[in-house]
Amino acid sequence: MTIFSVRHITSYRYRREVDFGEHRLMFRPRDSFDQRLIEASLTTYPEQSHVRWIHDVFGNCVALVDFSRPSVELRFETWITLDHTPQLAPDIRIDEAALTYPFSYDKDEIADLAPAMQRHYPDSGDEVGRWARQFVRLGHPTETGHLLMTLCYAIRESFVYARRQEHGTQTPLQTLQLRSGTCRDFALLMMEAARSLGLAARFVTGYVYVPDRDGSTLLGGGSTHAWCQVYLPGAGWAEFDPTNGIVGNRDLIRVAVARDPRQAIPLSGSYDGEGTDFEGMTVQVNVTTRQSWITEG
Repeated sequence: MTIFSVRHITSYRYRREVDFGEHRLMFRPRDSFDQRLIEASLTTYPEQSHVRWIHDVFGNCVALVDFSRPSVELRFETWITLDHTPQLAPDIRIDEAALTYPFSYDKDEIADLAPAMQRHYPDSGDEVGRWARQFVRLGHPTETGHLLMTLCYAIRESFVYARRQEHGTQTPLQTLQLRSGTCRDFALLMMEAARSLGLAARFVTGYVYVPDRDGSTLLGGGSTHAWCQVYLPGAGWAEFDPTNGIVGNRDLIRVAVARDPRQAIPLSGSYDGEGTDFEGMTVQVNVTTRQSWITEG
């Protein structure tokens, strides 16, 4: 087991004092068998007047924050500490009937999986589908796990990771044509590729632990991170990080899941003022760790 600590600071700057509307934060990790939240805290400047917690339609924890006074700066600082148990690719155990592709989901599951199986973005020429099908073996059985790992690794090896300042996510077709993007772009491309193969996939936002920021080959550190999950009978929602070629949850801290990236924006809100009042923003994420051992008595 590993104890992760995450410090996440987001600061917005304005040219004059502005009033703030309600802000929506996703920073509290999802408790599960592989990660257990130990502590979470939120501080803001100016000080929040009210914080309300809700669960969204996917069961994610969302903080709704209100402010009562104007300011030239809006700052959010969150701290989380959690116990994390890594699951690696060899631990993904798929039901025998789904070991090879294609396979069918159980009819009782399809009703719930259907929205995650449908493609969400225009692709009149089915370019994303044709790209995904090149990894399916013709005339021979295709192992389901191998197919998805190949998809994941293909994005990692053949696409260029590039940060950008613009908000939002590229369409999967744009990412495929540009051969570059952010972690959110790569996650969405793999989701739509999996959906083109008839598989259920969903978006994940959270954090990635980078052991050595200076010399590591892992990408996405220093800010929030994104990857995807694919539903596999017997294994459930399996993690795939195409940005780093990670299969399983190693170094990944899951905060929220959604059908589409637009439903899992880590921080959003509004202010009362002109567009020119906004001067800029900075984001800083630090993920640190310490090993924990269980001693048997």
